[in-house]
Amino acid sequence: MIRLILALFALMMPLKAMAAVDIQVVTSPGGITAWLVEERSIPFVAMDIRFNGGANEDAPEKRGATYLMMGLLEEGAGERNNQEYAEAAEALATVIEFDANSDTVSVSLQFLTENRDASVNLLRDALLDPTFDPVAVERVREQVLAGLAADARDPEEIAGKTLAGLAFPGHPYGTPIEGSPETVAALSIDDLRQAHARALTRDRVVVGVTGDISAEELGPLLDHLLGDLPTFDGVPVGRADYRLGGGITVVDFPSPQSVVLFGHEGIAFDDPDYFPAALLNQVLGGGGFASRLMTEVREKRGLTYGIGTYLASNDLAEQFLGQFSSSNDKTAEAIALVREEWARMAAEGMTEAELDTAKTYMTGAYPLRFDGNSRIASILAGMQTLGLSPDYIATRNDRVDAVTLDDIKRVAARLLRSDDLHFVVVGQPNDLESGSF
Repeated sequence: MIRLILALFALMMPLKAMAAVDIQVVTSPGGITAWLVEERSIPFVAMDIRFNGGANEDAPEKRGATYLMMGLLEEGAGERNNQEYAEAAEALATVIEFDANSDTVSVSLQFLTENRDASVNLLRDALLDPTFDPVAVERVREQVLAGLAADARDPEEIAGKTLAGLAFPGHPYGTPIEGSPETVAALSIDDLRQAHARALTRDRVVVGVTGDISAEELGPLLDHLLGDLPTFDGVPVGRADYRLGGGITVVDFPSPQSVVLFGHEGIAFDDPDYFPAALLNQVLGGGGFASRLMTEVREKRGLTYGIGTYLASNDLAEQFLGQFSSSNDKTAEAIALVREEWARMAAEGMTEAELDTAKTYMTGAYPLRFDGNSRIASILAGMQTLGLSPDYIATRNDRVDAVTLDDIKRVAARLLRSDDLHFVVVGQPNDLESGSF
């Protein structure tokens, strides 16, 4: 019941006017910065903590160390074993979650005001003093290996890993953050401790906080929780060069249909043309049943049940990607149609009606992201990771509305390159083989 109450609290922050969200930039006595939205109406606090670097920092032969390490932080810390740690969190109605991706590792903490100190101390133990108990290490390692084995039989996972490996050879983006069966099996406890010291560093941390806490209370809390972490002493991983040209790669997979993942280079979030690009994506393939690709590929010709596109703007590389599935006898036709629509949008842009509809959706959907304390804390941390200023929330929709048809046509010609699209096809498609167009 206590956990249910905590979950409800996480969703209870009222949807105030977004422009009125009051973000306080808090700097602790020890120099740690956090963004805070104070909300005193319920006795609950949500924190989102992100450490830049992430699984990108794994050495090739140690790939998967960061991912495995983050999965072990709640498997015993301080003087508690894994069961005692879980029981302590349950007794406090505290939710602690750990995650890893390529660019960051993240920690989510949710607690009741009355349990603030005990909850923070519980997380502090995991961040500073994980036990890496050998029994727990082997159990979680086996879970990771089982996941990798399942991925090897999943056509969508095969497509994603194939495209990444072709696009970013020699860079961490080119290999799964979970590692390979060989690298994961070889990881030692010392490797995990080194990954821990490398990934969780106080000089590469951003923090978002929402709820029942003041700036004066938050500062000392940050120092207590994070101040004793080490600083990063390595060399950050450099940008990833996109090395994949246009063409088709077929991966044989016994199935009556093919999974197709496609794309080319994208656009950075901080590029002045990002919002025109986002609107282009919305009309071309990001708008569900209203998008051009859905209309042409599914509605008019029945070549797929669904198709979508998205902008993937990671820290060290950008891609414009899309995906669909089609029966093996229709895959080649669907690919040809995607290239045609890509080229048509590049040459013509979009209509004023399409632009207006896309703007209405993007501006109207934005407030819905602010639907609870935990989501807001996550947004605050994400904004800092992207290098945004606190006024971004108030000005974002104005930037969307400012995009003109001329902007769309210019950015479409710049961004959309049908000849550069590469299609990874996992299946047994008719009349398709690997090669250039």
